Amino acid sequence: FSPIQSGALDAVADRLGVTRLTVALSWLLQRSPNMLLIPGTSSVAHLRDNVASAGFALPADAVAELDGIGAA
Repeated sequence: FSPIQSGALDAVADRLGVTRLTVALSWLLQRSPNMLLIPGTSSVAHLRDNVASAGFALPADAVAELDGIGAA
């Protein structure tokens, strides 16, 4: 992600009260049902965040905002 994209992820994450990682992984999973994410992990806490992201559903307005990253 470029700094602009990172800013969009940060804005959505702040608004929803979750981490940027949760937003990014959730967004990718919601974009395609056949997507397989293999995020790296360096700690048990990071692994917990990754697993929690799979169960987090972004609201439609957040998905639309993030989908706009590529159009900018």
